[in-house]
Amino acid sequence: MRKIGVWAFCLGGLLVFLASCGPSDTGSGSGSGAPLDRPRGETVRVSGSTTLLPITLKAVEEYLKENPAEIVTVSGTGTGEGVKSLIDGVVDLAAASRELKPAEEKRAREKGLTLTGHVVARDALAVIVHKDNPVQALTMAQLRGIYLGAIRDWSEVGGEARLITAINRDSSSGTFEMWVEKVLLGQKHRPDAQVQSSSGAVAYAVAGNRHAIGYVGLGFLDGQVKTIAIDGTRATLATVTEGSYAISRPLFIFSRADASSSARRFLGYLLGSEGQGLLAAEGFAPAGD
Repeated sequence: MRKIGVWAFCLGGLLVFLASCGPSDTGSGSGSGAPLDRPRGETVRVSGSTTLLPITLKAVEEYLKENPAEIVTVSGTGTGEGVKSLIDGVVDLAAASRELKPAEEKRAREKGLTLTGHVVARDALAVIVHKDNPVQALTMAQLRGIYLGAIRDWSEVGGEARLITAINRDSSSGTFEMWVEKVLLGQKHRPDAQVQSSSGAVAYAVAGNRHAIGYVGLGFLDGQVKTIAIDGTRATLATVTEGSYAISRPLFIFSRADASSSARRFLGYLLGSEGQGLLAAEGFAPAGD
């Protein structure tokens, strides 16, 4: 039986996944341990939403076990940059935590491109605080007040008499845009909010600050932070699936009509039964639920 090893290299923020095939366990051949002499497939370049990184990374790992001739690169650049790179032909697939903007659709049309959005999962923006924060729940109005600057102390919402540190995603993020739409109702957020460039960075910042509040996708929840119920409902896989949590959204992979065969195969894996089966383990609701 062939042994398959999956290796990941980090090059300037770009994760490069390679699948290498070791010698047969049956012992035929020289036993030197050299990789099998077979051509690799076309490189599949994926870039975009950091919210989708947990899904994408796990899917790549499993996909390469079955397709050891492939090379897949993954970078978490944010939705806006991922879509731009797709239109410019820099990447093959763009991960996005929102629909395309009219300006992006226009730019694609001007280049003669057709972009197709594929829903790969459903997610929520979980509101998180430090695990030792005594506050358990907020209303949507209170949450909005915190991020608009009308509420600045935890004592105003039943917590300790401490100033609230609000943490935002960067403005190029699809996560941030959804937050502005669904929570802030299009209004401008407080200017003193801290800005983090990824969902993982938001979770890390909140875990290290007892008085902070932030928002992340379900795949970034761990024991270092605590979720806050909003209007009586917490962000969980169940509440996203049933539609009872208000701050929820579909997650997309966008592709071009001229996508390579390797890119189409990887996309098919994400949308197929195996790829969808990985989603619950990573904390996301499958696309079809």
